[in-house]
Amino acid sequence: MRFLTVAVKRLSWLILGALLLGQPSSFEYTTLLKVPDFSFFPGVMTGLDVLEQMDFAPLRGKRIAVCCNATSIDRNGRHLLNLLAELDSTSIPIIFIPEYGLSTSLDERMVLMGDEDHDPVTGARLVDLFGSYVKPPEWSLRMVDMVLIDLQDTGLRYNTYITTITKIMEVAGPMSIPVMVLDRPNPLRGDVLDGPVIRPQFQSFQGYHLTPIRHGLTLGEETALINEMGWVKDLTRVELTIVPMANWKRSMWFEDTGLPWIAPLPMLETVDELLSYAGLALAEAANVNVGIGTRKPYLRIGAPWLNGPELKDQLIRLSLPGVEFRSIQYVPRRAENSSRVPQYDGKVCGGIQLRITDRNAFEAVRTGTSILTLLYQLNPQEFRWLEGDYAEKLFGTSLLRILIAQKKDPDYLWPQWQSDLVKFDRFRKRFFLYE
Repeated sequence: MRFLTVAVKRLSWLILGALLLGQPSSFEYTTLLKVPDFSFFPGVMTGLDVLEQMDFAPLRGKRIAVCCNATSIDRNGRHLLNLLAELDSTSIPIIFIPEYGLSTSLDERMVLMGDEDHDPVTGARLVDLFGSYVKPPEWSLRMVDMVLIDLQDTGLRYNTYITTITKIMEVAGPMSIPVMVLDRPNPLRGDVLDGPVIRPQFQSFQGYHLTPIRHGLTLGEETALINEMGWVKDLTRVELTIVPMANWKRSMWFEDTGLPWIAPLPMLETVDELLSYAGLALAEAANVNVGIGTRKPYLRIGAPWLNGPELKDQLIRLSLPGVEFRSIQYVPRRAENSSRVPQYDGKVCGGIQLRITDRNAFEAVRTGTSILTLLYQLNPQEFRWLEGDYAEKLFGTSLLRILIAQKKDPDYLWPQWQSDLVKFDRFRKRFFLYE
C-alpha cells in the first residue's frame, strides 16, 4: 500500500506544472525541483519518495540511464528499478553500477556485473562503472535522454559513489545529457564535520573532492556543489536537477528519519559501524586488521603482534569522548562468497573493541589517529605502513604519517585540522538545501 492517499499522489496538473518548472535558487547551473509542502507527513521523504508522489511525471516518455544499487528503495522497501519498470511510457536501456554492485535482498535481482549482462527485471544493459569502465562510455549515453541517480551515500569522503557520479557528469555534460539526482539523508547528520580537507596532491578515486573526511552534506548538496564550482574535469557543467527530500533536518541521525536502513557499504550493517569507519578506516593503510572478517567491522582493531590490554590501558588514559574500549582476541575469517581476504585471515589477533557510548560526543577521526599513534609507539618494530601513499590518500594530508614518525603525543594531531573544518563549514553553507 502506498504511504499517501491516491488523492495526494495524483496532483493537479496546475501544481504539477509548477513542479516541472523548477524552483528559483541562487544556483547558476543546477535546478532544485520545486515540490509540495509535505510537512504534514510524519517522517522523512527521500527524493525517490517525492518523485513517486509526482507519479514520476518528469521521467515519463523518456529513455533513462539509471545509476543505483541496493539502497535505492522507497519508504515501503520497493526498489527504484521495480517502480520504473511499471511505467509504460518510460524505458531503461542502461543501468550504471557503482562500487559493490547492484545486488539487493529485496527482490529477485541477482548480482550481475560486467558490461555484457542485463538486468532481469528491466532488460537494461548493465554497465559497471567500477570495473569494466571508470566513466560511462559515450555509446551508453547516446541511448538515453537523461541520467537518473539514486544512491544512499555514507557522508564520508572515502566512499567512491560521489566519484562515480562525477565521472557520469564528466561525460554527460559535453553530450548535453541532463542528470537528475534523487536526494537521501546523510546518515551521520548534516551538522557535524570531522577530519582534514584532502590536499590536491593526495586526491584519488577514493578521495576525489576537496572535502573533510566527514563532510556533513547530502548527496544532492554535494553534487550541486561540484556542479556549481566546476569540480568536474575541465570545468564541465551539466544540466543538473536535484529532487530534494522533505522533512529532513541536519541534526538527524539516520534512525531519526523513519526510513528503512539498507547498508550503504556491504560490510557496514549499522550506523555505529559507519561512524567508527570514519576513523578506523585510516588503519587500513597499516599492517593491522580493522575487524574485516568478523561481525564487528571497524569496531575492532588487532594483529598477531598486538598487546590488547596494553593498548586499551593507554587509550583509557586519553579519555576520548563517547567511546569505551575493551581488550579482545579474535580470528578474522574470509566470508563465504567474498572476494576480499581480510588482513591476518585465520590468525589469532590480539586487539581492542570499541563501543560507542555517545554518538554525539564521539570523535571518530581523533579516535582513529590516536589508536594509530599508540600502535606505533607501543610496537615500533612491528608496526608499518603499507607501501605507497595510501595513508595520505585516506587521511588527506601527510601530517598523520609525519607526526606519528616524530613520536608526537596522540592529542597533538587532532587540533591540526580544526581550521580546515571552520573554513569548509563556512564554504559549504551556500549549497545547503535543508536547515
